[in-house]
Amino acid sequence: MCCPQMSLNAEALAGATDTARPRWLPRIGAVSLRLPLAARILMLALCFRVAGAMVGFISNVTIPDYQNQGFTVFEEPHLFWDRFARWDSGWYNDIASGGYRFVEGGRSNLAFFPLYPQLMGTFGRALGGAHQDFYLAGIGISWMSFGLAMVLMYRLARFDLEHAAALRATMYAAIFPSAYFFGVVYSESLFLLTLVGAALALRAQRWLLAALAMAAMTATRVNGVMFLPALAWIAWRAAGPAASMRWRSVAAAAAGLIGIGSYSIFNYTISGNPFEWYDSITRWGYHPGGNPLAGISTIALELVTRPIAFITAEKMAPYDAMNAITAAATLATVPFIWKRLGGPYAAVVILGLLLPLSSGQYEGLGRYCSVLFPLPIVLGSMHGEARHLGLMTCFALFYALGLILFGNVHPLF
Repeated sequence: MCCPQMSLNAEALAGATDTARPRWLPRIGAVSLRLPLAARILMLALCFRVAGAMVGFISNVTIPDYQNQGFTVFEEPHLFWDRFARWDSGWYNDIASGGYRFVEGGRSNLAFFPLYPQLMGTFGRALGGAHQDFYLAGIGISWMSFGLAMVLMYRLARFDLEHAAALRATMYAAIFPSAYFFGVVYSESLFLLTLVGAALALRAQRWLLAALAMAAMTATRVNGVMFLPALAWIAWRAAGPAASMRWRSVAAAAAGLIGIGSYSIFNYTISGNPFEWYDSITRWGYHPGGNPLAGISTIALELVTRPIAFITAEKMAPYDAMNAITAAATLATVPFIWKRLGGPYAAVVILGLLLPLSSGQYEGLGRYCSVLFPLPIVLGSMHGEARHLGLMTCFALFYALGLILFGNVHPLF
């Protein structure tokens, strides 16, 4: 008998609340419901970047830098902005502001592929062309590429997962332990965008977009060419049995060679060697072609036989261990990826790690793992709320650790 009166009181209270709200104050709930899902993912991704920037800033204020890297964003050191520009960021800025220079027999900036620094140069000059403008342009490119990549990651995951699981996959990609590279002046965000965009376009049979994405991918990082066989496999399966569609898929996959091919032609014009980019890379100590499991096995043996002594006595041991463990854990997921998502996605992970693992270096292994999109998708497909909470907590802890170490100039490259 009292229910009608209670309903009437609730309606009156709601009306009073609406009347009390100023007309200029938006109804947050109503607005958020009208925003497309893609826009909400993009906004959350950018908010996540802001939160990470604040954590990095606090760490720079409270923890002294591990070493002096020799360059800053502005003319004077800046506790907030400098954490976005570490290590290879200086090389990207050098290319963006001054272009490529061939150094015969030495370390040349030709080792860094062109799409990211060229975009930095374009937007940096638009901002004014000062030294800091190129760094600020690099930050903007990385942040926007990351946000768009998260939108595409969700759409790609939806081919195999339900809505909630696809959102989890996107979150796993964002908080991957080495995903802090997506927010700094490195090419990882742009590379992730092109790689995920290529896979999404192929699965949607958008052949022209796929061709453009793959050409951009191989013009962004040297290891982009390693993904072409796996992407061709994805294209072949997406094309179906129709001969005309399969020819289009093959043409789209082959277009991926345009990026690295064009850069090789440029290398020839400036150095006389179309593969000078490769020779320059080897002068940093990278020598691809070795046993891809040798480095991981060495670290594993050290951690099993003398973990404390190894981590505390050798300068690079903590960083090498973090990179090697990340790569080993990623490789361990390959059977699950093959079973749940198919051979092409497993090939993405294997081929994506083959080059860096065979190079004889541990540095960068975490970065290479962070762009392997099948990993967050297979993690998102798992069942069990407690399992996801535990894994995401571990990811977030190591993400924060890496973010702080990188920002304070520890040798995480």
